[in-house]
Amino acid sequence: MIRRRSSSSSATVDLIPMIDVVFQLILFFLVSTTFAILPAISVKLPGSETANGVAGDSITITAEKNGTLWFNDKRVTYSQLENELKSYDTGKIKKADFPVKLEADEDVTNGTIVKIFDVLRKSGFAAVNLRTTQK
Repeated sequence: MIRRRSSSSSATVDLIPMIDVVFQLILFFLVSTTFAILPAISVKLPGSETANGVAGDSITITAEKNGTLWFNDKRVTYSQLENELKSYDTGKIKKADFPVKLEADEDVTNGTIVKIFDVLRKSGFAAVNLRTTQK
C-alpha cells in the first residue's frame, strides 16, 4: 500500500502558553520586588561610622536647616507636632517603647534638636533613633 504525503502542511504556533509564562514571570518579579519608600524631604544627614539600621514601623520626624519640621510626610509646627504625637495610635506598643526616627540636617542647631526632644518627652515617646549616613 502506498501512502501519499500531503503537500500542504498546516503548522501553527500556539502563543498562548508563552504569553502565560511571560505573564507569570512579570507577576513574580512585581510581587518579589521590594520598593523603598523615600521621602520627598531633602535633608543632608550627618555621617557616622558606627551607625546601625532600625527596621519596623516607626514615626519619622524631619528637621530641615531652614527650621521646617515634618511629621512623617506632613509639615508641622512644634505645637502641631506635639498634638500629632499625642494623638498617634501606636497599637499594642507603649508610647515609651515605640520607635521614633529623628532626621535632622547636619546644619540644624542643637537648640532645635533639644526642642524636638522636649516635645517627644511631653508626648510620652522615649525610643528615639537619630538617622545618619554611613561614612
